[in-house]
Amino acid sequence: MAEELHAADFFGWTAQQAALLRAGRVDKIDREHLAEEIEDMGKSLQRELVSRLTILFIHLLKWQFQPGYRGNSWRYTIEEQRDQLTDHLLDNPSMKQKIPQAIERAYKYARTGAARETGLTKKTFPEECPWSFEQALDKELWPE
Repeated sequence: MAEELHAADFFGWTAQQAALLRAGRVDKIDREHLAEEIEDMGKSLQRELVSRLTILFIHLLKWQFQPGYRGNSWRYTIEEQRDQLTDHLLDNPSMKQKIPQAIERAYKYARTGAARETGLTKKTFPEECPWSFEQALDKELWPE
C-alpha cells in the first residue's frame, strides 16, 4: 500500500511516513522509497549549490568583461547569490566538502551562460575559474 501511495499521492505518502516514524512504527515504513527520497534531498541541496554558484559566476564574468553594462541589477544578483550561498552553507555545513566539485561544474556552466548572455565567445572567458570560493563570496571583490 505504501508503494502505491508513493506513486499516486507523494504528498500523502510523506505525511504517512512522517506519522509512522513519529509513532515509532518503523516496521510499517516504506524503507526503500524513504531512503531514496532522503538521498534525493541531498542531491537537490548539491544542485542548489551548483546553481547558485553558476549564477554568481555568470554575473562576475559579465561584470569583469562587460564593464560598460554594469548596473544595479548585476550588483544585486551578485550580492544576493553571495548571501544565499553563505546561508546555504550555514544550513548545510558538511556540504563544504563538495565545494571544489561544485565550482568546477558551476564554472563550466557559467562560461557557457556568460557567452550566451553577453554575445562574447566562450574563449573570451578563462578556462579555469579565476576565483576561489572565498574570493567569489568576498563582498569586496568586484573584478575589473
